[in-house]
Amino acid sequence: MKLIPDNIDWAAYAKDEDDGRADVRKASEFFDKVREGFHGEEQGVLGVATPWACVGDDLRFREGEVTLWAGVNGHGKSGVLGQVTLGFMAQGERACVASMEMPADKTIKRMASQGAGQAKVALQYLDALEAWTDNRLWIYNHIGTVQRDRMISVARYCSRELKIKHMVIDSLMKCGIAPDDYAGQKAFVDALCSLARDTGLHIHLVHHIRKGEKETNAPDKFDIKGAGEITDLVDNVLIVHRNKRKEEALAGDLKPGEREKYEAQSDTLLICAKQRHHTWEGKVKLWFDKASTQFTSERGSPMYLDLKVNQWRMGWAR
Repeated sequence: MKLIPDNIDWAAYAKDEDDGRADVRKASEFFDKVREGFHGEEQGVLGVATPWACVGDDLRFREGEVTLWAGVNGHGKSGVLGQVTLGFMAQGERACVASMEMPADKTIKRMASQGAGQAKVALQYLDALEAWTDNRLWIYNHIGTVQRDRMISVARYCSRELKIKHMVIDSLMKCGIAPDDYAGQKAFVDALCSLARDTGLHIHLVHHIRKGEKETNAPDKFDIKGAGEITDLVDNVLIVHRNKRKEEALAGDLKPGEREKYEAQSDTLLICAKQRHHTWEGKVKLWFDKASTQFTSERGSPMYLDLKVNQWRMGWAR
């Protein structure tokens, strides 16, 4: 793991300085991608997968796209995204996490627990993880608000200089745009989409859901805060929803048989509300392991990331 300090001269990365001539290209230059579009399934599925085998190829993260990760505050969207980012690295992808709400060591601590599938991670695994993250994981070391132009510069720097493939921006509200500045939100997200398309970087943008009448009701993309154009501009919309109804029921007095009914329900839903370049939309049921903060696709013991073979495995006892 490497830190990206905040004292770099970002001016050179604020804009792509050209006069537009580089954008005028022969049509023949795009035919490799045209062939890929027609015959990509024969050559292999495009994009990287989630850590959950049950999802399969229904949900993939392709280069040059922007994914909006939304959810009510406290519903686990950053935690789910952190585990997914570990999965990206296991598939050979480089990632940078810009979490302006959480110190770098706390971000890594949570990812370590998720990777090990344990609350207290053994020193041996931490040593191996440190070496494993080198040239896989970078952290933008900044807490607090970052102006939108700076965030664009950081993302462009990560793509151009570090060859990073996944940029996590957590969150939109920390990018110096007022909640009621809908024009500013639209312009910033539009700039992120342009940057992703131009560089091949996949940008993961965390955002919030409006609180409805009841926190138990699952939201949709129309409940996302801010400018409506945000969901129109991005390629994918994923919503993380915590099963508060289950938690409230299990905390109370239940009739015989009811506890088993609620315990069989998933703890979290990962809702794919939009996927521009793939037809699948739907819900992924996830169970939450409080000790490791890991999300699993089956009720029971968490997985662990085998760093030697870069695969999630079921297993070892705590």
